[in-house]
Amino acid sequence: MGKIERLITIIMILLKKDVVSTREFSQLFNVSKRTILRDMETLSLSNIPIYSVHGVNGGYGIMEEYKVDKRLLNTSDLENILIALGGLEQIFMSEEVELTIKKMEAMVNPLAKQNSIHLSFYKWEGRSEVSKISKTCQKSIAEHKLITFDYIDKNGLSTIRTVEPYQLHFSESSWYLKGFCLQRQDYRTFKLSRIDNLAIGDQAFNPREQAPEQVHMNYQDQQISIKAIISSNIADHFIERYGRKSIEVDQSQRLIATIRVPQNHIGFQFLAGFGTNLTIIEPTSYAENFHRYLLEIANNYA
Repeated sequence: MGKIERLITIIMILLKKDVVSTREFSQLFNVSKRTILRDMETLSLSNIPIYSVHGVNGGYGIMEEYKVDKRLLNTSDLENILIALGGLEQIFMSEEVELTIKKMEAMVNPLAKQNSIHLSFYKWEGRSEVSKISKTCQKSIAEHKLITFDYIDKNGLSTIRTVEPYQLHFSESSWYLKGFCLQRQDYRTFKLSRIDNLAIGDQAFNPREQAPEQVHMNYQDQQISIKAIISSNIADHFIERYGRKSIEVDQSQRLIATIRVPQNHIGFQFLAGFGTNLTIIEPTSYAENFHRYLLEIANNYA
């Protein structure tokens, strides 16, 4: 067992128990008492609130303030939190999230029924690249440092931006950075996957009085309501996104979905993914524009 793994295990044990002796740790990890002493010094230097107890029943403990009060949470509560954290771990993994998960796991009764819910996510290779950008953004937000990066918008236009970063925001399957753009002199939202050559500058900034969450930052496109005939085999997609009320059965027993989609190629891309299982019927102008979009695709293979 490596040192890092041993240190994490020590924290987990101390979260479960009140006081653990040096001898117990030494026997558990098969290391000397001096090694355990150095481990405790390392944890203390890492701001883990370790304290020592002298005497026959002495040893090491962790400050109660560092522990979550178990009386406020039952096993079911803890398992629900772990499920939520597990989803976050898959989407946005960080050392802080990992440590929090281990803390919560240490508080769950091992005899309790677990794994009744399993979350599964695609392990896209690009996620690690976005994760690096997000960690840099987190650092700049915490230190109030300006960041500079190349940004490619949805039309392919590349610009260099200098931004006061304020908040990371996750929506559906993408991460966004909310901040004040010095070039535009206004709040803007940037999709992390469109950011390149990100660098933290030396210059610090004073956060503006108006917090970013109080400012309407529209990173979604203007939407329009449409009606479409859909096949039963894709109805579940619309129920998940828009709810059951979005689908009705007409006199001809056809499924009619009424939904809102962006008024541009992003909306077209979404609808095109359903292939022949979807036909737009209203409004006519949107159906015609969608038709032209599909013809452009077909022309690429002419």
